[in-house]
Amino acid sequence: MGSGTQGLHLALKVLDVRSGDLVITPSFTFIATANAISHSGATPWFIDIDSTNWTMDPVRVAEEIEAHAVKRNGALYHLATGRRIAALMPVYTLGTPADMDGLVKVAQQYNLPIVADAAAAIGVRYRERPIGEIADLTVYSFNGNKTITSGGGGMIVGREDLVKRAKHLSSTARVSLDYEHDEVGYNYRMTNLEAAVGCAQLQRLGTFLDAKKRIRAAYDRAFANHEAVAPFPAPSDGESTFWLSGVVLSENQSVKDACTALWASGIEARPFWKPVHLQAPYRGSPCGTMAVTNSIWHRILTLPCSTSLSKDNQALVVSALLQHLES
Repeated sequence: MGSGTQGLHLALKVLDVRSGDLVITPSFTFIATANAISHSGATPWFIDIDSTNWTMDPVRVAEEIEAHAVKRNGALYHLATGRRIAALMPVYTLGTPADMDGLVKVAQQYNLPIVADAAAAIGVRYRERPIGEIADLTVYSFNGNKTITSGGGGMIVGREDLVKRAKHLSSTARVSLDYEHDEVGYNYRMTNLEAAVGCAQLQRLGTFLDAKKRIRAAYDRAFANHEAVAPFPAPSDGESTFWLSGVVLSENQSVKDACTALWASGIEARPFWKPVHLQAPYRGSPCGTMAVTNSIWHRILTLPCSTSLSKDNQALVVSALLQHLES
């Protein structure tokens, strides 16, 4: 794929998500997740996250479907809009798998396919299983800010028949060397140069994941006893790529002020994603109660966590943030 977003769009196409449909997904994600749904002609139905791992809560999904959807003629429909509910799209936030046992149970109950947005989760397992084996289709990103990168690009894995169809559509649906095409396809192919870079990066994946884990652990130790901050959630089974690291500030702290102070010290720090249900293009989309999402997104401060970050430089980040918090 040329990007992870293209991969998500193509995965939805392969699973017959059509114009006018709804796709259930979390609002607590980068906007590309919702954009891929929109590119398919569908609309996202936003669901809240679990506070323990920041991924879509299967209990909330089940509750929302029970309260706001109905089965009719072998399909599931949203009561308020009349739209067909076509798929679930969980996001493996920060490289941490969602509660897929719970989501698969919901999906099976309502006969919904699952496309997993695993943009930052390459190399992680879910309860001893490769994550690519769980959803119908799983999509990775190789954007420049991911754990491994080819400068751009993405990848779809999953059921063999679905992946075969995705590959066909990604290559303009060409069926022969004499330029026969059997349907409307897409030019979503990764270049050979990008693929070569990606293959080289894959050989170093274990080293990169170890570095990400070390960086997260160091931040957690450094701020463990500070009353003004809390750590990012740690998965109960320890399985995560720990793609981004940082802290959650208390209500009386300002992420903007912290970023300003760190940037003044030559340290790049950033706020987190603004939830998609608050973004202008999606304010009219169906949306469940967002108690967890609304309570934390504006308090998340992401800190430097590149795999090349040295221990000495990380210590400078910690010192600068502590100085700001104490001032």
